[in-house]
Amino acid sequence: MPAELGFLFIGDIIGRPGRQALKKKLPVLVEKYAPAFVAANAENAAGGAGITEEIGRELLALVDVLTSGNHVWDKKEGISYLDREPRLLRPANYPPRNPGKGAYVLEGKEGWKAAILNLQGRVFMEPLDCPFRAADEEVEKLRAVTPLIIVDFHAEATSEKQALGWYLDGRVSAVIGTHTHVPTADERILPGGTAYITDVGMVGGRDSVIGIQREQALARFLTARPQRFEPEKSGIFFSAVYIEVDPQTGRALSIRREMVTEEWSE
Repeated sequence: MPAELGFLFIGDIIGRPGRQALKKKLPVLVEKYAPAFVAANAENAAGGAGITEEIGRELLALVDVLTSGNHVWDKKEGISYLDREPRLLRPANYPPRNPGKGAYVLEGKEGWKAAILNLQGRVFMEPLDCPFRAADEEVEKLRAVTPLIIVDFHAEATSEKQALGWYLDGRVSAVIGTHTHVPTADERILPGGTAYITDVGMVGGRDSVIGIQREQALARFLTARPQRFEPEKSGIFFSAVYIEVDPQTGRALSIRREMVTEEWSE
């Protein structure tokens, strides 16, 4: 088993522009870091909201695990895919009658195992089961398999994300925030050895409002009327974190933000 194990976690992939940016930029980071595995949040991968089986297959040819959040249910044809593809996760604190699972365990040829756990916040979001209680239950089960546990906490409120980071410090390898699409500059290793960042950001059109065409977003704010939202196609905004951990103890050794922006169009 290696003394250090590194992985990439990629922010929310927004529609076709995000998928194109992933194909263009991920090979550069893979060459730079040679990560043991790559995970990404894909709840907005189909037209900016939801995921389909076709798109899931497309993304899983590039990365090892897909996490999600509240928009994973937005494409009806993708819901049954959750039961057929264990590498596509939905938050574990949704009611258990829903399709899919909230965790997945990767295994490497060198003997390591890494668990990915998906949770969703409740502040300004759906009134789901408590993510803190769900974390207790899921982490206990996963630690019986491996100490290397990565949590995607899909949540709106910064305070809730920070609270879960502190709550799980020393019990998981990383708590990585998703959902708000704007990368934060607070990456750190908490005292107990857990890597933390409030939001990893997104992969999508740069000249946008959180990945959506800015004219449409502005119309919503200016009129307060429902608007059709479409992913922005111009520019690349690619956000990720690279984290190194000790696979024997699960303690994080480092966390580094990666952010790529450039002019580009489909």
